[in-house]
Amino acid sequence: MEGYSIFYKIKELERIILKSLARPILNEKMKKSIPTPTQMRIIDYLLNNADKKEIYQKDIEEALKLSKATVSDVIKRMEKNRLIERKTNPNDTRSKMIVLSKDTKEVFEIKQKRLKELEKEAGKNITQEELENFSSILNKMIQNLEDK
Repeated sequence: MEGYSIFYKIKELERIILKSLARPILNEKMKKSIPTPTQMRIIDYLLNNADKKEIYQKDIEEALKLSKATVSDVIKRMEKNRLIERKTNPNDTRSKMIVLSKDTKEVFEIKQKRLKELEKEAGKNITQEELENFSSILNKMIQNLEDK
């Protein structure tokens, strides 16, 4: 088990982060639509690509390197929770554009703020150089595994 301890520690850190982010946020309305980490990535992508006229499921799949099935399932849940809306493309009625709902941005900003607080708290007693080294090592590990 010792040989895999870094992955267990990363998983434990993820568990603590997700547990902290899942704590109740403001009011009942928002509790029902607290995004999961994958949903947060999709929301982030939608917010950062708002200058695009239209965003489709395929765009999300490619940008986030997720399977069609995964994105389809997540999008369905997001729509059910009213985080996004699917709108028919006027030029092609078979395709559906993915659009954020008006409440989603507010929920996202609250969760992003909490994430920044957690990151600051987790980084106590760690130098900037250590954080940069840690980030660099994680990036290399991700690249090594993606290259397989």
